[in-house]
Amino acid sequence: MTSVRLDPIDLRILDAIQRDGRITKLALAEKVGLSPTPCWMRLRKLEKAGIVSGYHAKIAMRAIAPIATVLVEVTLGSHRQADFDRFERAIKDIPEIVACWSVGGGVDYVLKVLARDIDAYQRLVDGLLEREIGIDRYFTYIVTRTVKEETVLPVGELTRTSS
Repeated sequence: MTSVRLDPIDLRILDAIQRDGRITKLALAEKVGLSPTPCWMRLRKLEKAGIVSGYHAKIAMRAIAPIATVLVEVTLGSHRQADFDRFERAIKDIPEIVACWSVGGGVDYVLKVLARDIDAYQRLVDGLLEREIGIDRYFTYIVTRTVKEETVLPVGELTRTSS
C-alpha cells in the first residue's frame, strides 16, 4: 500500500463512500464540497493507493437464515514460524471463518465463525482438529446478542493528530 497524505477533503470522501458505496459522483462531490472532476480524481487516487480496497454490500445474514456467530480463541502447540504459516494457510480457505486475528497475550489467534448452528460449528472444529494444523487448545464463545458491530470506520477520529 502506498503512503498517501490525507487532507480533510480526502477524509470526507472516505467517510461518505463508507456510508454509501453507491453514491453518485455528483452527490459525492456535493457532499465533500468539490466539483465532480477533482472529487473523482481524488477518489481514484485513494483507490490506486490501496486506501479504498473495494465496494461491498452488507448482507443481513439473519434475514436469510438463522446463524450462530462464534468467537474462538486458538492456541497452537508449537510456535515456530512454519506452525503459524501452516495454521493460517489452512483457515484461509474455510468460508465459515469470516475473520482471523493473530493476537498477543495468552492465545495465538481469535477467529470469528459464522455457522448454520452449533452442531455445524462443532463439525468445523472437529475437521480442523483432524487436519492436524497445530491446534493445541481452543475456547469457544457463542455470541448471544450483538450489541455493536460497526462497518463504518471512524477515519476522522483515527487520523486526527493530537495537539
